[in-house]
Order: sequence, then structure tokens, then C-alpha cells
Amino acid sequence: MGISLSSPKPRSTIRRRLVIIGGLFVGLLVGGYLLYLWLGGSPRRMTRIYRYLRDPQAHIDWTIAAGDRCGDAPFVMPTDGIIGFLWGDSFRFGHAHQGLDIFGPRELNQVPVVAAHDGYLTRLSDWRSAVIIRHPDDPLHPGRQIWTYYSHMADPEGNSFVASEFPAGTTEAFVTAGTLLGYQGNYSGDPASPTGIHLHFSIVLDDGFGNFRNELEIRNTLDPLPYLGVDPDTIHEGEQLAVCTR
Repeated sequence: MGISLSSPKPRSTIRRRLVIIGGLFVGLLVGGYLLYLWLGGSPRRMTRIYRYLRDPQAHIDWTIAAGDRCGDAPFVMPTDGIIGFLWGDSFRFGHAHQGLDIFGPRELNQVPVVAAHDGYLTRLSDWRSAVIIRHPDDPLHPGRQIWTYYSHMADPEGNSFVASEFPAGTTEAFVTAGTLLGYQGNYSGDPASPTGIHLHFSIVLDDGFGNFRNELEIRNTLDPLPYLGVDPDTIHEGEQLAVCTR
């Protein structure tokens, strides 16, 4: 019985396999990097949020307080709690968070929300949990109008926690920094799927005609951290908490 000897594989076949393996390796590296960019610091911040909410008193140094001003920052802090999620964080592909999510240390309708800067408050007639304040002169970019937006101030059914001074339909009511706007809630628009108790705080650009742009698109918003006196580069790139360090 004869013995069959296999012939050596052509060099072209070996090269093709090396190219395929190399391509898979590069793909894994790129995919891992994109996943890292997508997740950013969100998982680490989520862990901190859970730890904070289990025992807020054990993590006082992680928190901000409504009405406090960090150094000479133009805005005061808009509520009590831990700044959990940041402007630009992503929770799913193709989406970037448009503001800050600040989780308070107490139950529904207990954690105050205040105006971060002097301005003119509007609450549209169908807004159950939100108000927006017009600021004619951006303190960091004079001559530009901006708006600050405060939301989730209601329970899951939409019972509002917005201060009674600002009923639905309010337009252009002047408020000063530190004015009570309402209290943190967990309204999401779906009673079966409420958010965690928190304030969503964002800075919205003007459309150039005296109106606020669509806050749901990050391109229409600004990072609030510089306005609160917090260095965004340190916070976005590192492990540090978004608190006043001055």
C-alpha cells in the first residue's frame, strides 16, 4: 500500500491566512477602542452612583449642593447630589448624553432644584416635569444667548414637582440664581418605566431667533461643567468626580 505525502502549502495561501488573521486582530483592536469610546466612563460612574445611593452620608465628598458656587463660576449648582452622568456620555450607539444627570440623596419630591443663573423662565403648557430658563448673555461667551433646561421634576404618572409659582404655560418669568424651581423626580413619560430619581440639567443653544433649539440633540447643547466651575478635561478624561476642587 502506497503512502501519500501532502505537498507544502503554496506561499500565497499562507500569505492570505496571515492577512486574514492580521485583519481580525486589527478589527478586534478597533472594535475594542470604539466600545471604549462608546461606554466612556459610564460603567465606572454607574458603580459610584449605586454606592452613593446606598449610603449618601458615607460619600459627602462626592456631592454638590443646590445654590453653592464653585469659586468664581458663573452658575451655582442646580441641585443636591452626585453628578453621575456627564455631557457626551453614551448609553447606546449613536447617542450622546446632552447634559448632566445629578442623583439626589433623598426620595421623590424632596431634593430641591434651583435656578443656576439669573434669567427668564418658561414652562410650556404640556411640560409636566420641566422648565427652561433664557439667559440673554452667556457669561462665558458674551453676546450669545443660551438656555438652561431642568427636567424629571415629576413622579412616574406625571404628577408635577415643579414649584407652584411656575404653572404650565408660564412664559418669561424672571428668576434669580438660587430660586427654587421644584424637586427631583423620576418622570420618563412612561409610568411603567420611570427613571432613577435625579435632575437632568443641560445648557441649550439659541437658534438665533430667540428660541431654544431641540435639547435632544447634543449638537444643540453645551457642556455644563465649565459653567459650574468644574474642569471638564480632568473629569472627562480621568477618574475624578465632578465636584468643586477650588
